[in-house]
Amino acid sequence: MEIDRRDFLQIASALGLVGAAGGTNLFAGEAAKEKIKKLSFSDVVDFKAKGKATILHFCDLHAHIKPLYWREPSTLISAKNLVGTPGFICGESFQKYYGIQAGSLDAYFDTHNDFSELAKKFGKMGGIAHMKPIIDHVRKERGAENVILLDSGDTWQGTAVALKTKGEAIVDAQNYLGVDVMVGHWEFTYGKERVAELIGKFKGEFISQNVIDNDPFSDEFEELIFPPYSIKEIGGAKIGIIGQSFPFTSTANPKKFTEGWSFALRHETLQEYVDMLRKEKKVDAIVVLSHDGFSVDQELAKKVKGVDFILSGHTHDPSPEPIIVNDTVIIISGSHGKYISRLDLEIKDKKVVDYSFKLMPVASNLIPADKAGDELIAKWYKPFDKELNEVLGTTKGLLYKRDTFYSTFDSLIGMAIQDEMKCDINFNPGYRWGTTVLPGDPILKDNVYEMTAITYPEVYTFDLKGDVIAKLVEDIADNVFNANPLLQQGGDMSRMTGASYSIKISAPSGKRVSDFMIGGKPLDPKKTYRVSSWGGNLQNVGENLDEKAIRPVYEVVSDYIRKQKIIDIPMESNVKVLDMDCGCPVQGATCS
Repeated sequence: MEIDRRDFLQIASALGLVGAAGGTNLFAGEAAKEKIKKLSFSDVVDFKAKGKATILHFCDLHAHIKPLYWREPSTLISAKNLVGTPGFICGESFQKYYGIQAGSLDAYFDTHNDFSELAKKFGKMGGIAHMKPIIDHVRKERGAENVILLDSGDTWQGTAVALKTKGEAIVDAQNYLGVDVMVGHWEFTYGKERVAELIGKFKGEFISQNVIDNDPFSDEFEELIFPPYSIKEIGGAKIGIIGQSFPFTSTANPKKFTEGWSFALRHETLQEYVDMLRKEKKVDAIVVLSHDGFSVDQELAKKVKGVDFILSGHTHDPSPEPIIVNDTVIIISGSHGKYISRLDLEIKDKKVVDYSFKLMPVASNLIPADKAGDELIAKWYKPFDKELNEVLGTTKGLLYKRDTFYSTFDSLIGMAIQDEMKCDINFNPGYRWGTTVLPGDPILKDNVYEMTAITYPEVYTFDLKGDVIAKLVEDIADNVFNANPLLQQGGDMSRMTGASYSIKISAPSGKRVSDFMIGGKPLDPKKTYRVSSWGGNLQNVGENLDEKAIRPVYEVVSDYIRKQKIIDIPMESNVKVLDMDCGCPVQGATCS
């Protein structure tokens, strides 16, 4: 890809290389014109160092070891008290909040605005072979002994190569990057035994203070499953790192994978570890490595005292600036390998006195790939290349995932399931991970896996009464739009194909949804509907399960695309929001 001078100036601006007067901080005089054309890797990772200790961080890789396109949401809505706050900002609202220039690299990485056009300009994002040069650069600059790399989880799951190697390919990628410490969530969906095997292959540490044994017949009853913390010495300082895995794992995912383990927020024991590390271990700084979610961690910082930094994950938010709550600095580093965060610490007299922070964009076309990374990817993908590189069809429009209510890739999945299962209504899970396919591009079998690669991919078809369906949707809305972040268990609204409805976010619990239609007719509470679902436990409350029709969702969708050849999914949502006029409102639930 060739990038002209104007694009380089936009890149330079987005990366903080351009001063207020329009001249670059790096270059001066007439030579600037020529040097800007040759904007180098060293310019991209430019950073004003501080202190002697550096923490690098990423989160929610979702097994995307190759570069990808990833579009941020065009609708990001929550309860009125949370709308427009960090974690619930998107589009133009995001650009205004963080002062991001339209058409810049940051606008492309952080918003949905002009996504298809900017994707052609700037290219793909992430990929371990492009992450590694950034990590190596910082280690060389600071001294490897002064740098640690932390991973907030949702790393081992999300692609075909992860599913087919049961996570091993991704652990190999982590070891290649040099991850020092991690926590988990989707990791646990490989099951307890496989998790233990993968931790044995992982060269770093897997920690969590909030996962305990709750099997009364176990010798380890009420004991910790994983080490709760790690202490790392970097830059002459002792850093205490406390692990916080996803507290709702056993409800967000099938219990069978973690039977006998108890997950919770456990802020009381977190406080105990903070106090112990300070008083007994004499650490200089405390970091919580978290998979709670950005808004939950903001609430956690109100409950737990003495934490210097929370490195958050789970909700996939890019946040160019830290959030500070009660002297705790909270950062989150996007998703899918789009960013690596750099956090430099200045520590004096056993405390953090200053820090500097930057999200470093992994712009794959601007960062030369590391050969060893490309070789690692090729090694793990080679056995599956024939299957995954099959061109199933072509998309006319943009296929994307992330949105509060509706996405085109989810709609495609729903259409495929309806076509095969002949159901009245289909439920798709509101997962936040996946991929984006640009208009006119081929849809590969690999792309389908990138949207559906879970260890419980079965599509089930069964009967549900209308009143059960109505209550189910209200219950999901209570989770997604709860005004208390601590009661939000993660994920967006389940997608429904074959149905439409209106929703009032600010209405009382259980009374948000109206005008519920199935097949173009009002939902009948007494009628029995044929329902298909995957990625959850809905089949357990249904009746007349069709045992013969059960198939993995990725095969159902692949067959449909092969048959259709050309995919044309409308951008219009099947959900109407009654009390907000746009998808990216500002604080107060108004549109900018």
